[in-house]
Amino acid sequence: MSHKSDIEIARDADKKPIQEIGAKLGIDSAHLLPFGHDKAKVSQDFIDSVQGKENGKLILVTAINPTPAGEGKTTTTVGLGDGLNRIGKKAAICIREASLGPCFGMKGGAAGGGHAQVVPMEDMNLHFTGDFHAITSAHNLLSAMIDNHIYWGNELGIDERRVTWRRVLDMNDRALRDMVTSLGGVANGFPRQTGFDITVASEVMAILCLATGLEDLQRRLGDIIVAYRRDKTPITCRELKADGAMTVLLREAIKPNLVQTLENNPAFVHGGPFANIAHGCNSVMATQTALKVADYVVTEAGFGADLGAEKFMNIKCRKAGLAPDCVVLVATVRAMKMNGGVAKADLGAENVEAVQEGCTNLGRHIGNVKSFGVPVVVAINHFAGDTEAEVQAVMEYVETQGSEAILCKHWAEGSAGTEELATRVAEIADSGVSQFSPLYRDDLPLFEKIERIAKSIYRADEVLADQKVRNQLRDWEESGYGDLPICMAKTQYSFSTDPSLRGAPTGHSVPIREVRLSAGAGFVVVICGEIMTMPGLPSKPAAETIRLDENNEIEGLF
Repeated sequence: MSHKSDIEIARDADKKPIQEIGAKLGIDSAHLLPFGHDKAKVSQDFIDSVQGKENGKLILVTAINPTPAGEGKTTTTVGLGDGLNRIGKKAAICIREASLGPCFGMKGGAAGGGHAQVVPMEDMNLHFTGDFHAITSAHNLLSAMIDNHIYWGNELGIDERRVTWRRVLDMNDRALRDMVTSLGGVANGFPRQTGFDITVASEVMAILCLATGLEDLQRRLGDIIVAYRRDKTPITCRELKADGAMTVLLREAIKPNLVQTLENNPAFVHGGPFANIAHGCNSVMATQTALKVADYVVTEAGFGADLGAEKFMNIKCRKAGLAPDCVVLVATVRAMKMNGGVAKADLGAENVEAVQEGCTNLGRHIGNVKSFGVPVVVAINHFAGDTEAEVQAVMEYVETQGSEAILCKHWAEGSAGTEELATRVAEIADSGVSQFSPLYRDDLPLFEKIERIAKSIYRADEVLADQKVRNQLRDWEESGYGDLPICMAKTQYSFSTDPSLRGAPTGHSVPIREVRLSAGAGFVVVICGEIMTMPGLPSKPAAETIRLDENNEIEGLF
């Protein structure tokens, strides 16, 4: 078993040139646009050339509600992809890119861990191929053009009090949440209140991840509603004539990135909307391309299944015409104990009772995912301190839920630790038993869609929304946006909107603080409870310990 850190393991990787990885999927080197030797973008010509091919099987990896004990969803996604290749299947992985904010904050990177990682890990967790910078630039170009339009006479009649388009930055910076711009006199424009969100919450990020090509990208960008007039009629990005220039800035960013796992298997890493404030899935273009060139595609959706999987099914699959063949739900014995009331400091001691107590969280996720008509397998991500009795308790519980649990040791052993999971997942995916259907119909009223998610997935008793929110939803329905899906923005730590409520709470309420229309992305964002669209840094940010060592190698990034 390795005692090296994730970054040390990643640095020791025997990486192959990216052209060799592309060749495994039949992507000729002429269609790879290299960034160094170990990462490349896939050309639009290649993507167009495979459109007529049949899709491979789609496997979604999701998880229980996250705890400080760690679950290892990306690690399991990578481990399963490697495991499928190990048993002779042609498999690819599709994951999201990491946001700089959490890397320097507290979440750490997003490349997996141990012997189940995607490399180059440092690049992926830092600037990678520049996609997030391009998204930030395109978003803020539009912000600048709004204020510039107002400054030069405001021909469109923008009501400065009703500009809904904020600015973004790929960093956790609470000081920018709420601010006043254009101070300092006439030459600087008209002062108004605005603020910043984190780049991964930008509608441009969601659009890039849901677009099917450059033409679709420009159309969606043009549809963005940026402000309203005094008579409350909307003003779009297209009317400001910003959609063309934004598309130019995103021309390269829309192409999926190809990298590799530690075992030299192909991984597409593209896009990265947060799952607690955005839709939490990698790009449609990466997933659809992978499905054309691999027989099995393992993808993940952010945070617990109540957020990531729900949005994957109701937004991404609905809009892209995708359907998962199998879902893998990641759980750990440690997280079960925490859900059962054990403090983080006491996780080392065996506590079968707490494991059993905490399994209710897992049980609800199993039921929720099954309600979409998709078969579920539980992957128990093994930690060194887990006892046999604790693992057995999880397995027995999962059986009572009409599902099965498989112990996985990919963190320590790589693909050798996921052979059993890979074999079972491939069997289920090949059997064609999945009967996927979304949770609600397109034509259901917006508020009823919100209620359906809150009651079916969160098991809430009611949705609390004041008249202003209800009127806003009704106005959007009358303007032709009633058929859009819902993107819930809520805490990832609980089924409820109270992060401290672990397990499987019932009888709670879901308070809606605000609703935002993402007309370009094609969904309505519903902001619940205390959720922030611009996170802050913790009291001791990870940035304090990230540095270059004497060999100019990065340390402290994980």
